[in-house]
Amino acid sequence: QVQVVESGGGLVQPGGSLRLSCAASGIDLGIYGVGWYRHGPGHEFVASIGSDDGTRYADSVKGRFTISRDNAKNAVYLEMGSLKPEDTAVYYCNAERLGDFYWGQGTQVTVSS
Repeated sequence: QVQVVESGGGLVQPGGSLRLSCAASGIDLGIYGVGWYRHGPGHEFVASIGSDDGTRYADSVKGRFTISRDNAKNAVYLEMGSLKPEDTAVYYCNAERLGDFYWGQGTQVTVSS
């Protein structure tokens, strides 16, 4: 059984930082493309990392967020810095390979003073 689980969300002040984690069981994340998406006022792509470690970012987070993977821990991370109130959303992790998609349950990020 495949499980994808996000963690690391919480309440942070504007300008602060958080690190989100995406951990998987039942699949090897190292051979999957993994993306972070968020659902706030809308549903938005945030960042992704390919199985070749190539990365992409939404323009709204470039220079502030960094996606990375640790294959030894079978995890993907999203380092979020210089957070803004408009980054408030539920953040979801998606693992994709050859048409198979696995989503986590999401983790809430709230940026507020």
